[in-house]
Amino acid sequence: MFQLLRYAKDYRKQIILGPFFKFLEAVFELILPLFMARLVDEGIAKHNQGKVIEMSLAMLGLSIVGLLCALICQYYASIASQGFGTVLRNRLMAHINRFSHQELNRFGTDTLITRMTNDINQMQGALAMLIRLVVRAPFLSIGSVIMAFYIDWQMGLIFLILLPLFCIILFLIIHFSVPLYKTIQHQLDQLNQLVTQNLSGVRVIRAFARTKTETAHFNEQTEDLSKLNQKVANISALLSPSTTLIMNVGIVALLYFGGFKVNVGGLEQGQVLALINYMNQMLLALIVVSNLVVLFTRAAASANRINEVFATEPTLNAGKQSVKLDQQEPLVDFKKVDFRYTEKSGLALQNISFSLADNQVLGITGATGSGKSTLIQLIPRFYDVTTGTVDFFGVDVREWSLEQLRSEIALVPQTAVLFSGTIRENLQWGKADATDDECWQALATAQASEFVQSLSKGLDTPILENGKNFSGGQRQRLTIARALIRKPKLLILDDSLSALDYQTDLELRQAMKRELNCGIIIISQRLRSIQDAETILLMDNGRLVAKGSHETLLKDSQLYQELVASQEEGAVHA
Repeated sequence: MFQLLRYAKDYRKQIILGPFFKFLEAVFELILPLFMARLVDEGIAKHNQGKVIEMSLAMLGLSIVGLLCALICQYYASIASQGFGTVLRNRLMAHINRFSHQELNRFGTDTLITRMTNDINQMQGALAMLIRLVVRAPFLSIGSVIMAFYIDWQMGLIFLILLPLFCIILFLIIHFSVPLYKTIQHQLDQLNQLVTQNLSGVRVIRAFARTKTETAHFNEQTEDLSKLNQKVANISALLSPSTTLIMNVGIVALLYFGGFKVNVGGLEQGQVLALINYMNQMLLALIVVSNLVVLFTRAAASANRINEVFATEPTLNAGKQSVKLDQQEPLVDFKKVDFRYTEKSGLALQNISFSLADNQVLGITGATGSGKSTLIQLIPRFYDVTTGTVDFFGVDVREWSLEQLRSEIALVPQTAVLFSGTIRENLQWGKADATDDECWQALATAQASEFVQSLSKGLDTPILENGKNFSGGQRQRLTIARALIRKPKLLILDDSLSALDYQTDLELRQAMKRELNCGIIIISQRLRSIQDAETILLMDNGRLVAKGSHETLLKDSQLYQELVASQEEGAVHA
């Protein structure tokens, strides 16, 4: 937990001064009962009006100064905890953004979201309490015992007897509640995952008429989480009545034994009141300590989860800062590439070798799960090869800086992803300073200008989350336009034409061939989309089983012939 406090170094002043002012408040709070005792014994008991006013003003002054100290501490705690949370969240996000897909797959989106939000909130709360209460609560507990001995050592023994009883109760409650808090954090991860799946897959859920089933599953998960919270709340709730019982027993003991001492002149009445106040202060401070222990235990669990992310170093090295492009070399060159997702998993790609020249089109096809998408993810280094090399303009992609390499490549993934904002803002993801003319040109090439012009707001048309206000084909064309506006050296379309009709597909490919000055890789199971490519790769179970032009494969590859026959047959039946 304390490892993460390095992200609060800009708030050292607040972290030091906050507890100092809280300490002053605690000192004044310990002094107040002594003034009250003098007010009773020297003022009220002796009918000394001047002493009553004097002690009342002194107590009022101490209270005001204590209040000011508490407000200053609260102010510093707020600044430090919120600033610490902001810095920690920004650093964690920056670290996560350095992860390759391998690390992202290992953690999963849902748990990373929980760590970015709930766990960091726990750390913020812990730092605020560290500043506000860590000094005050123990000081009041110990100080109350000392002040009791200062007033009367025999009465102070009552404090020493009650203190271990409270500590035993506190230990038992913490012992049973802390493991439950850890389980709650894990359950919260699972609930977050379920919510994400239900929200992102709501259309599939409705399509399969599983709304009631998923609702029941969600209710079951929330019920489990509710039962855990109720269980830990019931255990924690025992602290208040048990503390009240100990406090009342202590007060009765103080009154009983104090009464005897008052009768024999060993104590004054005001001193007995002061002792009762110290009893209340001690036990209330110990309750705060118990809550702090629970809070810090939860924060420690959250800190471990955050540190786990920070301790995970990206498997991709940074590469060089810049690479000089050699136009004489192939645009992309795979040399005996093997790849597996994890050390224990089997080979997803095996012995892949091919090259793509600049300004040429490469088509990739094959059955579902044959490794097509895996193959192209090695080019922008979403993953690193296991063996072999992938060269880009004659230089191993591992030698490129990730920023430079990916700035030369535009990838349109299988799932069309649009971001909340306007059409213009989404296109400017590809080129931040793109003009309206450039936006319209990219839309025209992507065969999307006609439907965008028909919209009342044109480029300023708002896009809902994930582009839910557009059809699948419209989303695909907008994502293609976003890639085209970048004017990359390599354009990769990963099954990005599947939602287009044959005519739009043809016009799009003709426009790209005519207007683009870059290499193009098209992944598609629809052979019409790639049959005009200079080279076609045929994948099967992670292996490159054939490559060549459409005519060559049609003549030499039986598997390719079967694919062509099946699609022609399907077209006839359609």
